[in-house]
Amino acid sequence: MTMLIRVWFYLVILVFGFAFPSLGQEIQEEKISGIFSGLTFDRFARQIEDRYNFTFYFKSTEVDSLTVNISATGNPLDDILRRIFSGTELRFSIDSQKRVFITKGQPLRVQFPKSFFQQQIFETTQASGDSSQLSQDRVFAKNKLWDIGTPQRSVSPSEGLLQGKVISEESGNPIIGALVYSAGNDVRGITDENGNYSIRLSKGRHTLIIQNFGAYQEQRQINLLGDGNLDVSMDDNIISLMEVTVTSEKSANIERPEMGLESITVTSMKKLPAVLGEVDVLKAILTLPGVKTVGEASVGFNVRGGAADQNLILFNNATIYNPSHLFGLFSAFNSDMIESVDLYKAGIPVEYGGRLSSVLDVKAKYGNKEKIEGGGGIGPMTSRLYLEGPLGEKTSFAMGGRTTYSNWLFGLLDEESEFRDSRASFYDLNLNVSHVIDEKNELQLSLYGSRDFFRFDRDTSFSYQNQNANIRWIHYFNDRLEGEFTLGHDYYGFNINGDLDPLNAFDYGFSMNQSHWRNHFTYELNDKHRLSFGMNHVRYKLAAGTLVPKGEESLVLPEEVQPEQSLESAIYIGDEFEINSNWMVNYGVRYVIYNYLGPQEVTRYIPGEIRSESTINGQDTYQAGDIIHTYHGPEARISARYAIDNFTSIKAGFNTGRQHLHMLTNTAAISPTDTWKLSDPHVAPQLGEQVSVGFFKNLKNNTVETSVEVYYRRLRNLVDFGSGATLLLNQAIEQDILNTTGKAYGVEFMAKKTVGKLNGWVSYTYSRSQLRTSVDEIGEQINDGAFYPSNFDQPHDIMVAANFEFTKRINTSLNTNYSTGRPITLPIAKFQYGGSDRVFYSDRNEHRIPDYFRVDFSVNIEGNHRIRKLAHASWSLGIYNLLGRSNPYSVYFAPVQGVLQGYQLSIFAQPIPFITYNFKF
Repeated sequence: MTMLIRVWFYLVILVFGFAFPSLGQEIQEEKISGIFSGLTFDRFARQIEDRYNFTFYFKSTEVDSLTVNISATGNPLDDILRRIFSGTELRFSIDSQKRVFITKGQPLRVQFPKSFFQQQIFETTQASGDSSQLSQDRVFAKNKLWDIGTPQRSVSPSEGLLQGKVISEESGNPIIGALVYSAGNDVRGITDENGNYSIRLSKGRHTLIIQNFGAYQEQRQINLLGDGNLDVSMDDNIISLMEVTVTSEKSANIERPEMGLESITVTSMKKLPAVLGEVDVLKAILTLPGVKTVGEASVGFNVRGGAADQNLILFNNATIYNPSHLFGLFSAFNSDMIESVDLYKAGIPVEYGGRLSSVLDVKAKYGNKEKIEGGGGIGPMTSRLYLEGPLGEKTSFAMGGRTTYSNWLFGLLDEESEFRDSRASFYDLNLNVSHVIDEKNELQLSLYGSRDFFRFDRDTSFSYQNQNANIRWIHYFNDRLEGEFTLGHDYYGFNINGDLDPLNAFDYGFSMNQSHWRNHFTYELNDKHRLSFGMNHVRYKLAAGTLVPKGEESLVLPEEVQPEQSLESAIYIGDEFEINSNWMVNYGVRYVIYNYLGPQEVTRYIPGEIRSESTINGQDTYQAGDIIHTYHGPEARISARYAIDNFTSIKAGFNTGRQHLHMLTNTAAISPTDTWKLSDPHVAPQLGEQVSVGFFKNLKNNTVETSVEVYYRRLRNLVDFGSGATLLLNQAIEQDILNTTGKAYGVEFMAKKTVGKLNGWVSYTYSRSQLRTSVDEIGEQINDGAFYPSNFDQPHDIMVAANFEFTKRINTSLNTNYSTGRPITLPIAKFQYGGSDRVFYSDRNEHRIPDYFRVDFSVNIEGNHRIRKLAHASWSLGIYNLLGRSNPYSVYFAPVQGVLQGYQLSIFAQPIPFITYNFKF
């Protein structure tokens, strides 16, 4: 038997020797001569390629520690390589076309298909359910060498521009925020909201790494010949049954120049305990440092000492004015329809404007482009359902809806309870459609609508609604220039109805219509500069308040506050400048022009006098289209990052802002009865400035992120109100407004563990937010002109969010939150005046309600992970307010038998269990 094998072996050698006589001869024909002293292997390979006809293929990371010190006088290349690799794990193979493959451990088999080195564009292989074939295709794609571009298309003789798109292997949707870089090279890029990336690399061979943070990693072996494209599809949301640890050269928190940017994935949101089992965007961002709310079931949030109306909330470029349902228990965003969530607390990109504190940018899904799928959930108070998939080859859609059936809860109250007959309900609907016209044009349509209704007694009912629609055209002019054109309309309105008594029946309403047109361009100037520029226009129309009688018997007199109109326009330009591997700067400027428009009647007051009925000096009448008053000015944006090493960076930023919208409220949170006011000749726009500095450090191979950020903000032209001000149906609201300045400062600490069975984050924030009546205000001076705490000033805030994975199917979450009680004004004395008792109040916001402390616990149970199932199901169950602490929402006083009594209102004064069934098909 052994003899037979030997015979066959010699016959094969003999046949190959006659069949391919030139194989060994061709390699040996070219002899290598020269002195190669102290060279890196990469430089040695390039010298050989320049002088001879060989081409090298290798991973830079496998040879970066190798130094070549050798001399040759007519030696074959294989002899030289054996001497260089002696004592290492490196092996080599040389094929008939003089391609040299350097590998680790085992030499590479060099008998390739003829088309292996010819295909240049990656096409996703449809596995049709064959997981083994899919695995082979992925391995093939990772290890194959891709020739990219042609030398004739390259502007630079030594570099080429590599562009492409990163999409989900599962859904075909773009992957946002993926890091694309070349191993051993400081050049890198990040995919934008459409999944596009662009980086400039030196010509030659590279190992391209594509890192989707918090998910999976892909790589491609490329030979860059000139400017070209490479699209990559990768896994982004597949549950693995084995432990997988993914790292990259630099994490995004170290690499990005922006400060105060927090990105939250839908996966991390689903692990957080939420009241009544509903995954919630707003509850998730409240776990971040510098983001607070005034109490449970509060609408809105406060960022770094700013008011709730100073946050720009965007949902697919549409503005959401009331971002909650059911008294703040649920956010207005359906988690099944969300692709990504970004919160900018500082370093706000130059394309955003109109608010002083923050930008919450929520991007929705446009549908799976590969197959129809859907899912939903059923909870104790809400249910939701969504469906997504392709419509033909070029169109995809995603649609979803939520509703509530919470009225049964009121029926559980005692029969004597005044809230037993209360009613509350809401719904929201989403529809997103994407259509790819061709490789350079794409259209996206987004529709959103929501409505809330509630009634606490039989007399008065409240309702409010959001309606948003926009269409976006994305156009790729060339490899460097991309444009986005968005046209949309946003509506917010509320109604209050009282109809128990026919004689006093009324209907009160407020509405805001906002039309917008936005042009945004990104231009890759070169490998150092990435420009953003464009313009936007927003047209506001406010029906500032209307009261009408309801029914023929009503004696209510109709009344209407003058409607308002304005046009706000902005032009901007910004540049992301990578000075070198350590320094990166992002800077830009916006110029804003605001026109207050007619028709309108504007009251004149005697200059230098307090605005009141007695100081009116006449009225000016303006027709439709007249420009009544103009405000304009620049906004500066700059942030810089200095990378000390791959795991440490220092950042600093400065930005200014202008806000022409003012929310008229005397509460600490957004309520359905809050109205909005446009800047006019009497009410100037709010102005803000913020400076911040941060230190960012990653530990244990980028698995632990730590950061410290310090900030200081100065605010001007804020709106506050004098004592006894009337906010609804006030025809002369400027008489009750006090011009106010403010300051806010603080420090934020955060430590976050991103991998392992135990993961989560811990944050501590110390912050102050203080107001003062402007020194030039000639009206009332609150607290004698001294600084006083704002309604949302809470100095200390501690948040612990921990998640522990028992298995890949079962994980638990525990959230702990502590914060200082918010400020309030209390009655501190009683006296008699004019024959009746009077109450004397403390200085404004001199006292505080008790501190807030809450612990939540939840368990998430996944079904089995078999691929072929009718539906994949999971359960979320837990307890909100585990300790049953009676956290005060507010403190109020009411007379009882002639004695003033104090009361504390708590929203959730006991543990609230929840359970939700989620499914996906």
